[in-house]
Amino acid sequence: MVTNPTGTRQVRRKILSALNYNCQPVLKMTPDFEIPMRVLGIESSCDETAVAVYDGAQGLLAHALHSQVALHAPHGGVVPELASRDHVRKLLPLVREVLNEAGAAPESIDGLAYTAGPGLMGALLVGATFAQSLALAWNRPCVGVHHMEGHLLAPWLEPHAPDFPVLALLVSGGHTLLVAVEGVGDYRLLGESIDDAAGEAFDKVAKLLGLPYPGGPALAALAETGAPDRFHFPRPMLDRPGLDFSFSGLKTAVLYAVREAQAEAPLDDRLRADLARGFEEAAVAVLAEKCRRALAQTGLRRLVVAGGVGANRRLRAALLQMGASLGVEVFYPRSAFCTDNGAMIALAGYHRLRAGERGAGAVRARWPIDGLRPPGQQTG
Repeated sequence: MVTNPTGTRQVRRKILSALNYNCQPVLKMTPDFEIPMRVLGIESSCDETAVAVYDGAQGLLAHALHSQVALHAPHGGVVPELASRDHVRKLLPLVREVLNEAGAAPESIDGLAYTAGPGLMGALLVGATFAQSLALAWNRPCVGVHHMEGHLLAPWLEPHAPDFPVLALLVSGGHTLLVAVEGVGDYRLLGESIDDAAGEAFDKVAKLLGLPYPGGPALAALAETGAPDRFHFPRPMLDRPGLDFSFSGLKTAVLYAVREAQAEAPLDDRLRADLARGFEEAAVAVLAEKCRRALAQTGLRRLVVAGGVGANRRLRAALLQMGASLGVEVFYPRSAFCTDNGAMIALAGYHRLRAGERGAGAVRARWPIDGLRPPGQQTG
């Protein structure tokens, strides 16, 4: 954050000028907590630039996202430096777009929130610096929020949202977590992946099968056409107690199957589809069984599923079936809010800003979710 007075004025003029606003600051540093807050949320943790406006009384007013898939596809994965540069290019246009769509002038924004971690350091720094500078220019409070807390709260963006407490399955490219949730910020970690996250395993297996980037969605689409009984891959860690996950061995089993098949003939589309189906069924079986065990262990009757892999059709079907058999309600955000998005960051920021949290702490590449505290109690 800029602390030099001359630099502060330059940052303020540059940002407000780029947003086509008068360069006079809005004199409303502390929001009135007797009325609902309106929060601008910024997400830039990896390869998507996203911005949203959330209003405590009206809900989500507007959101926009720019995907970097085309940028990273030639490289077969995310290039951190390219991701950071693209965030720099896209943030201002997205903020303009979202404010216009929401019909929100700067004076109607009560606070700003940005993803402070976990994620790619360069990408996080772009969003944090932008949000902090805009907060300074507008005389608004600003808070950094946890990326996975945003994912966890995404189902509360929907009209039919659960009551607390819930069990949360957070399953994405970087994380696979089972969390008992008593309320916002009150999280107890029950299990996590000891190696590859589920989404990471999807991407790596997709690469083994020669599928294009992004691999996870491509693999899921291909698996729809695969035979369900040709490959039966291992279900890692289901033969032992506990709620942790491991997907490395499953990935290795697919690798051996690919090598064995290639020793006889090149992979064709039929074989790729069957391998994809076998892998996906194994991964989904592990996730569903661990959720079943966690529900039994905790006695919770509501399950929240979020994160990019939460959009997987087969996983949704398996968990809904499991929930129906156990009398457990299962909640998902819409697919657009399973992947990284600004709406979840605005919502998480809303809860923390409303409780009086302030500050622009350092961004973090790693940040355990069970280190969080309820809004108003966070210390770092």
